[in-house]
Amino acid sequence: MCALSEETVVKMYKVMTQLNSMDRIMYESQRQGRISFYMTNFGEEGTQIGSAAALSSEDLIFGQYREAGTLLWRGFSLDQFMNQCYGNCEDLGKGRQMPVCYGSKGLSFVTISSPLGTQMPQASGAAYAFKRQKNGLCVICYFGEGTSSEGDAHAALNFAATLECPVIFFCRNNGYAISTPSREQYKGDGVAGRGPAYGIHTIRVDGNDVFAIYNATKAARDICVSENKPVLLEAMTYRLGHHSTSDDSTAYRSIDEVRYWDERDSPIARLRYYLVSKGWWDDAKEKVWKEQNEKEVLQASARAEKKLKPNWTELFKDLYHDMPQHLREQMQQMEEHVKKYEGHYQVKSFVK
Repeated sequence: MCALSEETVVKMYKVMTQLNSMDRIMYESQRQGRISFYMTNFGEEGTQIGSAAALSSEDLIFGQYREAGTLLWRGFSLDQFMNQCYGNCEDLGKGRQMPVCYGSKGLSFVTISSPLGTQMPQASGAAYAFKRQKNGLCVICYFGEGTSSEGDAHAALNFAATLECPVIFFCRNNGYAISTPSREQYKGDGVAGRGPAYGIHTIRVDGNDVFAIYNATKAARDICVSENKPVLLEAMTYRLGHHSTSDDSTAYRSIDEVRYWDERDSPIARLRYYLVSKGWWDDAKEKVWKEQNEKEVLQASARAEKKLKPNWTELFKDLYHDMPQHLREQMQQMEEHVKKYEGHYQVKSFVK
């Protein structure tokens, strides 16, 4: 039995459903041409919220690109999500990352980068630093089963095992690496089977059961911080949405398959059944929350869309402490170009 309080479980449900609403609204925004790209989390809400709830707020998170729920749990606001997706002047990344590449130093969430697997060896290194500091914290690194085919995955797991680093490698096995089904990704029994070969504590868990994810992650964290050892956790789930707005999953899987998983094993539906059975939720609360939730998401999106884009000079800043001469020259050339062809650019949309 789960020993979580009513307050915590209700928060889990609200964060999962808010993530769901944000995904739906932002997916539609991309289709309307209002943002350039988006990736939904449909079907994988339980893996994110269950694991985030089991961590210390100071544990360091290395996400892949489908971990928005962990940030939402930690307090990343809807405005911050929207500012990043619209790439406006309030975006913490100053508009230099593609949408859904979130990051927050204040919430111990390392900025997401698009290349697969790059976060994995970085997570091992960060965990080794935590071990040396003896700070009582751990690192969690999310990745998909497709990413486990990258060489970086082997390097990260091997380094973490041999150096005994406090890191949780959290594999979201959602059935597909974009269009490649898991049966074509590997011939062994998933990703969990590799853990013992590295000498790593390993567990496979139902990724659509938020309580199972919570308990497994909590146990994994205890091992990390008490024994300074890595843990490999494989969460078996299913990606209900397209891989991204650049993907059409009907080209490689049937609608019936998606409908089967949606009706049979939705993590949100399963959690709601639990809440109702405990008397903590009902249709009246659902109606009020749904209306409030969608209103908040839509308002945050509208606010972000109206804000100006960052000043174009931000393109040249932050990489070096002191800007080198060649970048100064390039910035000057661009300034001259924009002045000469100002009529061809939407200069009024950018901060001066």
